[in-house]
Amino acid sequence: MRDFVSKKARDLKPSGIRKFFDLCQGSKDIISLGVGEPDFITPWQISDAGIKTIKAGKTQYTSNKGLESLREEISLYLKNRYSVCYDKEEIMVTVGASEAIDVALRATIDEGDEVLVPLPSYVSYAPCVELCGGVAVGVPCTAENGFKLTPELLESVITPKTKALIFPFPNNPTGAIMEKEYVEKLVPIIEKHDLLVISDEIYSELTYGQNHFSIASMPGMAERTVYISGFSKAFAMTGWRIGYVCAKNPVLSAMLKIHQYSLICAPIFSQYAALEGLIVSKNDDYSVVETMRNEYDRRRKFMISAFNEMGLTCFEPKGAFYVFPCVKITGLTGEQFAERLLKEKRVAVVPGDAFGESGKYFIRCSYAYSMKSLIDATDKIREFVKSVVDN
Repeated sequence: MRDFVSKKARDLKPSGIRKFFDLCQGSKDIISLGVGEPDFITPWQISDAGIKTIKAGKTQYTSNKGLESLREEISLYLKNRYSVCYDKEEIMVTVGASEAIDVALRATIDEGDEVLVPLPSYVSYAPCVELCGGVAVGVPCTAENGFKLTPELLESVITPKTKALIFPFPNNPTGAIMEKEYVEKLVPIIEKHDLLVISDEIYSELTYGQNHFSIASMPGMAERTVYISGFSKAFAMTGWRIGYVCAKNPVLSAMLKIHQYSLICAPIFSQYAALEGLIVSKNDDYSVVETMRNEYDRRRKFMISAFNEMGLTCFEPKGAFYVFPCVKITGLTGEQFAERLLKEKRVAVVPGDAFGESGKYFIRCSYAYSMKSLIDATDKIREFVKSVVDN
């Protein structure tokens, strides 16, 4: 029998994160810092809106773009929170931000087009580019530069084949952000080379000490930006699988065609729940989001201090809910460190190279866990580091 698996699927590397999740399956004694998922439950008013939708018999398809009322609220939310202006007709509701990333790339990338991917970054970007027939070009950002994308670095990797730049800030796994003064320096380069920007801003509500700044709010940038976000992180709605993508035509029209054929629409009850989340948050001045952000900030400070005290230099993340300490002092790579830590201390972290080669000597730890779990985990990591360094 012939091999029915496509060459692209066969050559696709498995997720480095999934490998460590699989190792943890069925083991109740493991403390995991690996999952990038809020430990808060969805606020009750949001969940209740989803329940009421089902009870009312609203279980049909919505329009392919999503509920008009939801798209109107998303438009208002983006304008009021981030000065990002997209009309409701320039917004499409998706099955999480993950679908938005995939459909944005499939709608814009042709065979051989190069897409710049700042590294370290979310594991799905490069594989999605490759599945479109594009070429993912890694752009290694460093801790010395705060894991920011610098103008010099951006200019150095652009070629005549470069079509798009993925802009993943606030960043997973580093927690890096791009403040306005840094973004402003990139815009002239983007315009000079006529690049499309695919801006993944799913962690926009989770920044510490300063508000998030969106590249799409810069003059002229909304026209060349595909803006991606969703409700999973800030609204604790990961399992609801609800996100959105904003773009001007003809790009949005192309994405809508792909969405129509592949997924039709996002689940209706999730859309009504998301709508309630936006309305409730707007009416109470985003206090629910603020409460979660404050708790993450408390954990963030604890984790930075804990890793620095044990000798694992830890860049200070200003966004998301991850720390990205360097383990080079131990003489181990991030993967070796993670494997031994799991085996010897029953603590699961993610090796940094799962997010790109530039993360080789780092590990990613999520602080979307209870303080007790974080204290217990860092105590065990401290013991492990001491045993490795002393030997």
